[in-house]
Amino acid sequence: MNMQAVYNIAEICARHGITDVVLSPGSRSAPLTLAFARHPELTVRVVPDERAAAFIGLGIAQAQRRAVALVCTSGTAGLNYAPAVAEAFFQHIPLVIFTADRPPEWIDQLDGQTIRQHNLYGTHAKGAFEFPVDTTHPDAKWHSARIVNEAINLAQAAPAGPVQVNVPLREPFYPKAGEAIAYEQDVRIIRKTKSIPIPDIADLRILADEFVKASKVLFVFGQQTAHSTSLFIAKDSAGSPQEPFLPLGVVVAGDVISNLNPWALSADQWEICTHHDIFLAGLSDEAKQELQPELIISCGLSLISKSLKQFLRAYPAKQHWHLQEAGDAADTFRGLTRVIQTEPSKFLTAMAAANPSFSSELGRMKEQRIEYEKLWGSFEQKAQNFAESSPGFPGNGEQVFNEFLGFRKVISSLPVHTALHLANSMAVRYANILGLPLEFRIEVFANRGTSGIDGCTSTAVGAALAQPNRPVVLLTGDVAFFYDRNAFWHNYPLPNLRVVLFNNHGGGIFRIIDGPRQQPELEEFFETRQLLTAANTARDFNLRYFPVSSFDELEAALPVFFAAETGAAVLEVFTDSKTNASFFEEYRAAVKAAF
Repeated sequence: MNMQAVYNIAEICARHGITDVVLSPGSRSAPLTLAFARHPELTVRVVPDERAAAFIGLGIAQAQRRAVALVCTSGTAGLNYAPAVAEAFFQHIPLVIFTADRPPEWIDQLDGQTIRQHNLYGTHAKGAFEFPVDTTHPDAKWHSARIVNEAINLAQAAPAGPVQVNVPLREPFYPKAGEAIAYEQDVRIIRKTKSIPIPDIADLRILADEFVKASKVLFVFGQQTAHSTSLFIAKDSAGSPQEPFLPLGVVVAGDVISNLNPWALSADQWEICTHHDIFLAGLSDEAKQELQPELIISCGLSLISKSLKQFLRAYPAKQHWHLQEAGDAADTFRGLTRVIQTEPSKFLTAMAAANPSFSSELGRMKEQRIEYEKLWGSFEQKAQNFAESSPGFPGNGEQVFNEFLGFRKVISSLPVHTALHLANSMAVRYANILGLPLEFRIEVFANRGTSGIDGCTSTAVGAALAQPNRPVVLLTGDVAFFYDRNAFWHNYPLPNLRVVLFNNHGGGIFRIIDGPRQQPELEEFFETRQLLTAANTARDFNLRYFPVSSFDELEAALPVFFAAETGAAVLEVFTDSKTNASFFEEYRAAVKAAF
């Protein structure tokens, strides 16, 4: 079989700016492996476990904000990519997946490592392409290059996401001894220019008129990168707005994963609410009615806060505008009225430009907007005070060691500029309740596209590989950690990675959720008790290991654990599941009493 078209795949990827490839070994995929491994402009990493490999690739793409290529052999290898593919789809992360395959005549013929690989990921991929089996004819070779170009362009087009290229291969797979692999320099490259949609000027004028009439305006930020958020609400060096985007009196609310970072915010310009998980959980119906918005403007992806989602569903706004560049929009609050297809950072500028009197007309409801802002601000301040003064927090009374307070201590000790990865289950929820130190400038990542535990560690490992000079910290629970231990099964050093493992020996979240915690089957069938520790994992993968089980031990370990010279390390925080659940109940009761 003539492999030149296959070898050209690597060249096309490199020409499109793909720099990183994650592959898992296999025989059928050998031509792809050799093509990528020998290309001088590509960084190729080998991860044997395909599920971990795909999440590591996702972590690299997430950190670098550009597409990553994945390569695997035929059969179930590609199926093991599926959890990461689904996460990438819902989180809009570009992955270009090359799955080696048997030729079509051998499908369903009981041949080894053969399954039905066409459109393997179904509706969880943006597209699926079939590479030609025979590329000896010039038309077929042209077709093969066109397919790879189209796949890469599709993966990176808004909204970005995963794309599969299935590559059927016939033997022989390997070049002869001493035979070089050549990359054709005249291979065709098809580039797609990014186009940012701009709403029609007539529509913008209508929106501007509706905006200035609204007295209660709430901006809601879902999950997005710190880069996206800072573009939306950035200020110039003098502290004045670069554009007329967030007028006085609007309220901004966002979870910890919305990355409302301190360098992008100015509290004296508008009210920023990041503690809504605390105060919305305790407010009366009357207070919530006062907070009910007239206009919601949202952007970004998923929200963690159940309290915020339930509030906005129970007390709907008259209008809800969602801003996104392309793709389908979710009606998260059951009140969506407009989908505005534009880059969120450009919307208010465009709206203001469409109406020359926009700035002056903002004065119509200025006083009412400022009163609304103050109302949200009063509850935000009260929630912050609660967090600082409640007996449920460190420094305010003697407490039994538990993961909530341990989590708070770890957060307050994070290195500046950390890329913080939050595992699903309780870790991401604790962080959302507690918030982050603003002055630390922490960027937050979490697999909230599907909210699974299966690849949280691998995603953090990918980030550490992608940004070796930046501290990468994963806060995780024991079930998520032990589920994904193969994240470390490779030969690449991770000196900048720190894993804080909260081990309560089971799925402790089920003791907190109403429903399973009341069932007699809780421990065996929901919590799934286990006696594992990370000691053996740390030893197997050459990670420094810090076990702690008290406030004093945690306090002593953290400075050494986070020190740059420590290298890759696991800090295992042992707590009791029943104590954790009891404390969290006390916390929830204190919230209701305080608000």
